[in-house]
Amino acid sequence: MQVQNTQKKTPVTLLALSIGLALSGTALAQDAGTNPTDLDTVVVTGYRASVEKALDIKRGEAGVVDAIVAEDIGKFPDLNLAESLQRIPGVVITREAGEGRNISVRGLGPDFTRVRINGMEALTTVGAGDQSGGTNRGRGFDFNVFASDLFSQLMVRKTASADVEEGSLGATVDLRTARPFDYDGFTFAASGQAGYNAMAEKADPRMAALISNTFADGTFGALLSVAYSERQALEEGSNTGRWANGPSNGNFNAASPFAAARSADVYHPRFPRYVQMEHEQKRLGVTGTLQWKPSDATEFSLDALYSKIDATRDEHYIEAISFSRGTSTTPRLVGKPAMIVKNGVIENNALVYGEFDNVDIRTENRHDEWSTEFKQLSLNGQHRFGDDFTVSGKVGISRSKHENPVQTTIIMDKYDVDNYSYDYRGNSRFPTLNYGIDPTNPAGWELAEIRLRPQYVDNDFDTGQLDFNWNISPGFRLKGGVLAKDYTFKTTELRRASELAVPNFADGTKIVPVDMTEQAGLKGINGSPSNWVVPDLNAIADQFDIYSNSGIFAVAPRANNVRSVEEKDRGAYLMGEFSTELGSLPLSGNVGVRYVRTKQSSTGLSTLATGTVSTTENRTYNDTLPSFNLVAEVTPDFLIRLGAAKVMSRPGLGSLTPGATVAVAGGARTISSGNPDLEPIRATNVDLGFEWYFAEGAMAGIGLFYKDIESFVQTTREVRPYSDSGLPASLLIGTGASPADDFTYSRPVNTPGGELHGVEANYTQPFTFLPGKWSNLGVQLNYTWVESQIQYLNAAGQPVMKTDLTGLSKSSWNATLFYEGKVFSGRVSATNRDDYLTQAPGTEAGFNLDGYHGMTGTTVIDASIRYTISDQLELSLEGINLTNEASDEWVYSPATGRLPLQYTETGRQFLLGVRYKF
Repeated sequence: MQVQNTQKKTPVTLLALSIGLALSGTALAQDAGTNPTDLDTVVVTGYRASVEKALDIKRGEAGVVDAIVAEDIGKFPDLNLAESLQRIPGVVITREAGEGRNISVRGLGPDFTRVRINGMEALTTVGAGDQSGGTNRGRGFDFNVFASDLFSQLMVRKTASADVEEGSLGATVDLRTARPFDYDGFTFAASGQAGYNAMAEKADPRMAALISNTFADGTFGALLSVAYSERQALEEGSNTGRWANGPSNGNFNAASPFAAARSADVYHPRFPRYVQMEHEQKRLGVTGTLQWKPSDATEFSLDALYSKIDATRDEHYIEAISFSRGTSTTPRLVGKPAMIVKNGVIENNALVYGEFDNVDIRTENRHDEWSTEFKQLSLNGQHRFGDDFTVSGKVGISRSKHENPVQTTIIMDKYDVDNYSYDYRGNSRFPTLNYGIDPTNPAGWELAEIRLRPQYVDNDFDTGQLDFNWNISPGFRLKGGVLAKDYTFKTTELRRASELAVPNFADGTKIVPVDMTEQAGLKGINGSPSNWVVPDLNAIADQFDIYSNSGIFAVAPRANNVRSVEEKDRGAYLMGEFSTELGSLPLSGNVGVRYVRTKQSSTGLSTLATGTVSTTENRTYNDTLPSFNLVAEVTPDFLIRLGAAKVMSRPGLGSLTPGATVAVAGGARTISSGNPDLEPIRATNVDLGFEWYFAEGAMAGIGLFYKDIESFVQTTREVRPYSDSGLPASLLIGTGASPADDFTYSRPVNTPGGELHGVEANYTQPFTFLPGKWSNLGVQLNYTWVESQIQYLNAAGQPVMKTDLTGLSKSSWNATLFYEGKVFSGRVSATNRDDYLTQAPGTEAGFNLDGYHGMTGTTVIDASIRYTISDQLELSLEGINLTNEASDEWVYSPATGRLPLQYTETGRQFLLGVRYKF
């Protein structure tokens, strides 16, 4: 449903206006004769300075911490926060449309990583295509909401301490925006870039600016930064929609000459097709800060962050839908049981080539319009009572609102087509698909479905915190505090009563007029076919006024996807920081305990034979989390770190919903139930690290880590006919599915967990020992190896396999060679992650006991060069994904080996820019 937005002044807007007025007044005063502060006093300049500052942060922390610091005012090393974080040992990322979206740390996925912005927890989510998981309704933070220009520092805390709130098994990521007291006096910087995507063949702008000042003898400061970018991307490839065996969905017709295809141990793709997705994004970000230091003992800061990403996505498909359809009371909608398999080739139990009659051909045009708006406002203050006792506190809110008001798919079909074939024998990622018809011929297609699926997701935090810091003696400091945090998650999806209810055209039939179709074609890759016809979505939408929200096009809340979770977390901690000596060995660190009580309320709709009822389940659980960090300074430049802690992470939001969800989307048919009684994921972590700071800005280190995951949450899956569910058949009215169709049943359960262990190696060195300009070179290298063994269960709760965590790459590495000269600077970076699992066990029969889904590893190469014209002006050229790495997902079983699931390419990205600072 399309929604008209009304503009309101938010607290962020009002703060930005006040900062702008303050800054403009000061700038005028400086024009009248005040000399601006010399920018040479800004410490963080250049990539080498960024590396040195990050090492200083790492060295000074009690726990295992890695950091990334801005190269200069408003200039971060990468354009995307996730892509910056992947340079840190143990951090790997997943991408959406070629752009970094989520991170995993030490093999633990996005749901196990908490993100704080300016010290306060936040969560923001975006939309995506179905093959990328769709709209994010989980706890994983989507980093592509923000431009990296808005931030001055990222920190990844890999070990726990009592003063950092709970919720993470992998890491706590701290994002920090710039503040006026970071700079001396008046500061201004601006940049502009033109980006070009080689696959989309489109150019886009990117701009950022920061202005800051301090006045009243440095006791008051104001800062405002703005970042805006546009991005057009093209994503193309193929997918199969999983591989199913012969008996699935009622089996092929018994009269098939190639009878081997009907076997239970022969597998075929469920809807082989080529895909095209065209993405457009506009992203705006604003930060504002006011700082006041009325005395040396007191300081306040008011921080505001606003970001909004607006996006559209158009998807075009052509596929054989019959492979994933069962029987039907409507003869023309009978799918697989009507198909005749005329011929085929079986390799490793997979039907990699097949010829078929009685095949239904489908072509789709989908259009999405979505946005995510994030707002955060926080007030921080601290006051020192005497020399030894300090009280600090913060209050704040964050709001993330994702809206997908337009998610429209228009589908047209041709029924019972003969001489269809597919061929995966060559390059399985680029199959040969012969539809038995001319796929570009616009005549004779029948309007089959009109899907309207608006959806919305809100994530809100309200936080209050009060802490004390008591310096009891020169070698001991006591810290403590309390935290109150309220978190609310809400999601709603709307749908039509029947997506199969479509009107007739002017001639009284459902045959789509030729002038209401359009041609779609692959632009960046070569497929077979590369061109096909799709419905003209806008023309049909206008013809039938499908966004009127009336008649057959009225949308209402989808009973199966209206849910919410509320959590009230109340915590307290006490921690001692110590510095002492054991003989002549200096020791420092902290030891403490954190207690937290979580009151959880989950609401969802349960589906009964008599209808749907709203169900709310409440529960409370408590955790006591001790932690310990020790640093031994063997020499002034060689440190040994030891850390141990009990940690917990709350279950995924989608897993906590009461009731069951029935969903039909084309050939995808699912029944998902929640489990609000899930226990948190709990673990005991131990870290041991060795760090040698052998020269200025240089470091060599190795870290060992072990996690005993005591409890885990796994989603069990199995495929069974809908009629086995016990749910009423009336729920399928208007979906095109029948009770005899196979559905994928899923339910989250607690499992015994398992162990995870690994090692990180890190080496950073500027080559200052080399002669002449060679001394401007430097290198950063890191390598991570991690392994886990998690017990997975089947739908009956029985152990079926023990293997790695999903999202875990056993090995990953990063390598950066940089050059930092007075005029020229540049760097080349390579980032690698090994193959990893995306689902275990698999879904379909034959893959659901000892099979799994996985993603092929990648090696992404980025490069940048910069030319300094003057102290104020700089030119830059950057290249991203220079090897055009693809996203390649597959499904595996011992009987079949790897078979393709989905494969897409997004192309290379180039940016030409100019930057000015004053």
